[in-house]
Amino acid sequence: MDKFFEISKRGSTVRTEIFAGLTTFFAMAYIIVVNPNQVTGFSEGLGNVWNAVYIGSILVAVIGTLIMGLYAKMPFAQACGMGLNSFFFVSFVLPELMNGGDPVEGYHAGLVIVLISGLVFLALSVTGAREYIAKAMPTPLKVSVSAGIGLFIAYIGFQNVGFIQDNQYTLTQLVDIHGALSNGEFMTVLPAILGFIGFLIIVILGQRKVKGNVIIGIAVIAVLYYVLSGQTPSFDFSQVGQSFKDFTEVGLLGVFSGNAWAAAFSPELVGGIFGGIMLVVAFCLVDMFDTIGTLYGTASEADMLDENGDPLNLNKCMLADSTATVVGGLLGTSTCTTFVESATGVSAGGRTGLTSVTVACCFFLCLFLTPLASIVPACATAPALVYVGVLMLGNIKKIDMTDLASAAVGFMTIISMLLTYSIANGIGIGAITYTVITLCTGKYTKKDIMVTIIALLFVLKFCMITM
Repeated sequence: MDKFFEISKRGSTVRTEIFAGLTTFFAMAYIIVVNPNQVTGFSEGLGNVWNAVYIGSILVAVIGTLIMGLYAKMPFAQACGMGLNSFFFVSFVLPELMNGGDPVEGYHAGLVIVLISGLVFLALSVTGAREYIAKAMPTPLKVSVSAGIGLFIAYIGFQNVGFIQDNQYTLTQLVDIHGALSNGEFMTVLPAILGFIGFLIIVILGQRKVKGNVIIGIAVIAVLYYVLSGQTPSFDFSQVGQSFKDFTEVGLLGVFSGNAWAAAFSPELVGGIFGGIMLVVAFCLVDMFDTIGTLYGTASEADMLDENGDPLNLNKCMLADSTATVVGGLLGTSTCTTFVESATGVSAGGRTGLTSVTVACCFFLCLFLTPLASIVPACATAPALVYVGVLMLGNIKKIDMTDLASAAVGFMTIISMLLTYSIANGIGIGAITYTVITLCTGKYTKKDIMVTIIALLFVLKFCMITM
């Protein structure tokens, strides 16, 4: 095992890798339930689709993460990406619901687009084109990605526990503890308070060089949550059999059901062939640059970059990601991508594919032990995301702030990721900023052609598709 995964060579241990895998799993386990919710839009009467996507999501996470661990041998986990699952619902399932059609047919049509985008990715990965695109990104764009992702996942953590709330005037505000106490609703702010306490625990333990500080913090807050809330974990196994039944009838190979391929490019559903092609392009752009951003960000945090500042085994990671997306289309779920929460496992010491294998095993257990994913509350895992955000923000020092052009590209990349809630959007805005500045300042060179193409594709995407 040590020789296969190069555990000692990368300065890790089997124990550390397993703990890192557990940390990553609990940080991203929410996707098991959230993904089917997003794909179905919480709509009534779509229980069969929900069950199919539930099983498909777990299987894709298992397969994709195993490929990442055993083939690429990197500590990154894969699962169905947030954002694209909501876009899937809005583009394919919702129109059928609104027009009184069959939402299952819309669901199957969406799987066609997912499968095609996956096959495009697979072709780009096999030929090495996807790796070339990643390496062609200019330095200020590359180095700002990690810091941007740090803020992005910290923002996710704050949202998960309600540390920040909606405000009709300022968009967001700090959790209203005073209002909750005045109304006798302390339990509504308990997750936010525990989340902050968990963050402090993890930081303090880390400062004192305690190994496993992240997983310890998660465990402590999980126990505190159940003690203070008076709740107990729910263990309901009654739906496991029905979930598998719906998966085989609706999800598995549903991409080849009925007129799915005709519907995927039909005028009624997507606006015709051009509309279908634009959807494929949109799925490709978001998945590609979400993955590229995550790989660069987490690899930088793990100090697993080569002499050119690119992640180790980059092409293998890309191939694992694209294969998982193809598998997702066949198994009936939305686009699979490398998960940004992998950074939590990296921060816990994960450096090899054994971390990914551990994550895959945890997801596999969820096929039969459904409640496992919900045992650890969000207020316990959110502090880990914020903590990783702190660590990754340190990479901002790699941006040359003395050069106004580099500073502007870095800033726009970072702030756009955070405020648009999308890694891909951040990279797109950064690419556009870089291209315009280099063109207008006479610093444009032949090596900037690829980033220009990326910028133009994002301009097209921003103008023609809302995501």
